Amino acid sequence: MKTFRWKSLCIALICSVVFAGCSTQEAAPPASEEKPQSETPSDSQEASAEQTLNINMGSEPTSIDPGIAQDIPSMAVARAAFDGLLRLGTDGELHEAVAESYEVSEDQLTWTFHLRDTKWSNGDPVTAHDFEYAWKRVLDPATGSGYAYQMYYLKNGAKANSGEVPMDEVGVKAVDDKTLVVTLENPSPFFPQLVASVTYFPVNKKVVEANEKWANEADTYVVNGPFVVKEWEHKSKIVFEKNENYWDKDNVHLSSMTFHMIEDANTELSMFESGQLDWAGSPLGDLPLDALPTLQESGKMQTQATAGTYWYVFNTEKVPFNNKKIRQAFAYAINRQEIVENVLMNNGEVALGILPPSMWFKPDGHFKDGDVETAKKLLAEGMQELGISELPELEILYNTSEEHQRIATVIQDQWRKAFGIEVKLKNVENKVRNAELEAGNYMIGRASWIGDFNDPVNFLEVFRDVGGTNDTRWHNERFKQLLLDSAQESDKAARDKLLAEADEILMEELPVVPIYYYTYAWVKKDSVKDVVIDALGFIDFKYASNAK
Repeated sequence: MKTFRWKSLCIALICSVVFAGCSTQEAAPPASEEKPQSETPSDSQEASAEQTLNINMGSEPTSIDPGIAQDIPSMAVARAAFDGLLRLGTDGELHEAVAESYEVSEDQLTWTFHLRDTKWSNGDPVTAHDFEYAWKRVLDPATGSGYAYQMYYLKNGAKANSGEVPMDEVGVKAVDDKTLVVTLENPSPFFPQLVASVTYFPVNKKVVEANEKWANEADTYVVNGPFVVKEWEHKSKIVFEKNENYWDKDNVHLSSMTFHMIEDANTELSMFESGQLDWAGSPLGDLPLDALPTLQESGKMQTQATAGTYWYVFNTEKVPFNNKKIRQAFAYAINRQEIVENVLMNNGEVALGILPPSMWFKPDGHFKDGDVETAKKLLAEGMQELGISELPELEILYNTSEEHQRIATVIQDQWRKAFGIEVKLKNVENKVRNAELEAGNYMIGRASWIGDFNDPVNFLEVFRDVGGTNDTRWHNERFKQLLLDSAQESDKAARDKLLAEADEILMEELPVVPIYYYTYAWVKKDSVKDVVIDALGFIDFKYASNAK
């Protein structure tokens, strides 16, 4: 999933957090088990009062088209504006949303969703055809979705994406306006989590086909969720208003919400302290690193472990990172403990593998942290293999953030001391960084991943194929086959063995360098309640209230 801002460590027991407590996230309950999603304020005056929320999202979203959205700001906007078949409630469980009910076949391959009466913000009815169109649109290479692989769980999804079969053979079909039948390649117990994710949201076919830039401005952004985008002042703010066409509008308490785009963490905290923001910090913004100890001691700061990893990627098509030993050398020379202690102020955990603690196969890690002696040896061997006597000019590409700047500076210094080299730093805005990584215009790049569902395959499959989410250009046929085989394996132990081998290959080849596991940190006004942050780091404001 994605580019992130503040995060680290993940707990083994995955929780979904609302600000009233924590509960274990489970698969969607049977359709017959209706559960309350949010408590309506007991005070009728509070319930009817105008409630607003001001929060910082850090930077301009890359794309708020749910089929294309990849970074946290983009997904936060899409999640506020759209509704999928299922949605996470304040009780930490998935509930029916646009889907009023659903059934699953005995072999777990066929899922039939029955849709309730809902509308788009322009008054059009939301139909099963919108979902079919949206999912196939993500698979269409012309769309350019980095998340197309998330549709590979659909029958023939991967083949359709590669052009081997026509889209008509993909396992999603609108039988009529209210019935969507989904056929999977293999039983996927995490499928309810997927259909609740941004990539599986519907889009209005008529609107999208009439205007390819429909998601670029507020007045053309047609949605079906809790909020509509009323105003979008690019690189400054996005203003939301409650969607009066939303089917569950009685459970939406905010009348409006504003996402500000403030890249400086000190400014963000200052605005919070002066009352201009109701929330500062994760998951959309940052807190100043120097302020973390004081905020923690005061008891104002809240934290949540999340299933994500902060990492650097190498461009494996360019010298010297086309050599495995040189990639290993640069990875081993990083002292992650120094970064966690001195940059993150212990608000994180050393990562010696890309899989976070809730998914990892090797709790002790795949290599030794800060192993400079081994790193020097590997660098010399790698340079000899390439036939070079000195390294080319190297550069770390990262997006604007105090955290990213400090981490890059520390790693620059560690590599200087280990190898006697000078690595340049290049700071660009997030949208530019994404484009540069995708185009391969980099040597070393800052990136990260937070799981879309709690399973190792979601992290490993980032690097299955060249392109899409894999900006490293690295490819390994054995690694790919292990992931394909794991999808066919129904025995958990056997499947884990396949995935563990794939994990071992990736951490041996090291096109990606894990640095630390994410932890969210934020401060908020006491009046802000029922904001849902799931264990994977996504934030949802549907049920939020701010009765001051």
